[in-house]
Order: sequence, then structure tokens, then C-alpha cells
Amino acid sequence: MNQELFFLAILDGLSYAALLFLVALGITLVFGVMNIINMAHGGFFAIGGYAAASVGIWAAAAQVSPLWSFIMLPLVAIAVGALFGGLMETCLMRRIYDKDPVLQLLITFAAFMIFEDLQRMIWGTQPYSVSEIVNYLGVAEVMGITYTYYQLLVLPGVALVVFFALRYFLRRSLIGRQVVAVAHHREVATAMGINVKRICLLTFIAGSALGALGGALAVQTTSWVAGIGAEMIVLSFAVVATAGLGQIEGALIAAIMIGLARAFSVYLLPELEVLVPYLIMTLVLLFRPQGLFSVAKARRV
Repeated sequence: MNQELFFLAILDGLSYAALLFLVALGITLVFGVMNIINMAHGGFFAIGGYAAASVGIWAAAAQVSPLWSFIMLPLVAIAVGALFGGLMETCLMRRIYDKDPVLQLLITFAAFMIFEDLQRMIWGTQPYSVSEIVNYLGVAEVMGITYTYYQLLVLPGVALVVFFALRYFLRRSLIGRQVVAVAHHREVATAMGINVKRICLLTFIAGSALGALGGALAVQTTSWVAGIGAEMIVLSFAVVATAGLGQIEGALIAAIMIGLARAFSVYLLPELEVLVPYLIMTLVLLFRPQGLFSVAKARRV
């Protein structure tokens, strides 16, 4: 591998890791607080991308400035993700909090399949593609490599801003401390007067919005087709399982690790591109079943 391919693999890996982290963060946040593995999370990713693509196509036809689209598309996706997340938590999730984990898994998987059919009903099966923001931001020269500013700065920048903002929110704000209290012990948090139902609703809405935000950012560089949520949710679960369920900092490191490994496999052994993330996850789980960053009996947000 020459020097240019080496740096290109690093840039590709970091930009893809940013998307993986945003989606995985929603999964690990929901599990950390609600102790539920949400299989429907890929649906929020797909719906966020479709919503952003629809608005992006409309904005291009109406000749809206790409700068406004840059601000508007993520906000629309977040709003749509929050709306669907709020409805799902209110109508479905709060009815299964006390149920068996296997039943919770099956019900959230059924919700994912419902979201898949809903996408086909609304957007059909034709691919959607919008790249006005990528074209508007242009390209940069990095170590002799021409690379888009969108993948170089926007994707990693948004992921880091979300990471530090969430850490600050959980540690410094009153609601954030209540979220952490519920994550550590729900019954004690209830005895302390914390409204656990409200915290669970806010957490699920935040997790859903993060998944939709990931979709809105990914649609600028990916042709959006039916079933795209399944691919991303499987990779995101690999990140979450590698890091350990409920580990925010660990999810960031695991996303970078899997993103880089996948990018290097594309250039060195392309036939192993799909295999590499799951190979990493399997090796980690064989030696540390709780994940790289989890401790045996403690759960963190």
C-alpha cells in the first residue's frame, strides 16, 4: 500500500466511523438507560435519510441556497426522528419495560419491519440521492489527496460535537444527572422523586433523533434505497457489542476502530470488507463478553 492509499484509507475510515458512532450512540444511550436493545433503531436512520433527501430535492428544485439546506436537512431529520421515537416510546416501548428481554427484542424487531414497509409505502423503491451540500462545500487537498470537505470536516466534526455535548449534558445538567441516576438504578431513582417515565421518553426521543441525524448526514454521500437501515443497524450493533452495551466513550473508540479496519480492508482485501467488522466483534466477545470498555457488574451511560 502506497502513502496516498494509506492516507485515503484513514480519511475514509474516520468519516465512516463518524456515521457509525452517531447511530451506535443512539442504541447505547437507549440501552444504558432503559436496558432495551432497540432493533428498530435502523428504521430511524433510514427515515432520517429519506426525510433529508426529500427536503433536499425540494430545496434544489426551489433553488434554495445550499447553505440553508446544510442547516435545514439535519434539523428536519432530527424532528422526524424525534416524532417517530416519541410515538414508538409512548405507544409501544413503555408497555414492554417489564417484559422478558427476548420478547423486547422480538417486538422491537417487528417495529423495525413495520418501519421498513412504511418507508416503501411513502418513498417507494427507487433510489434517492442528494449531494448539493457536498458540492457546495467543495474539495480539499490533503497529503496529495483530493477529498471532500464534507467527509473531511463535517462528518467527524458533527460526531465530536454530539459526543462532547452529550457528555456535558449528562454530567452538568439536572436532567442529565437524572438520566444517569435512572441508568444506575431505576427503583432508587423513583424513590428519589425522579419521573422515570419522562426520563425514558426523553432518552428514547434523543436516541431516535441521533439515528435520524446519522441518516441525514449519510444521505449526502450514499444513494438511499429501501433496506439501507438494516445494513447500518447491523454494523452499529457490531460497534456497540465491541465497546460494551451502554458505553458512550467506548462506542466512539470502537466506531473509529471498526471504521478504519473496514476502510483498510476495502483497499487491501476488498473481499473481506463485509467480514472485518464482525470478525473484530467476534474476537472481542470471545475474550471479553462484556465488551472492551464495560466492567462486569456496572452499567454506565
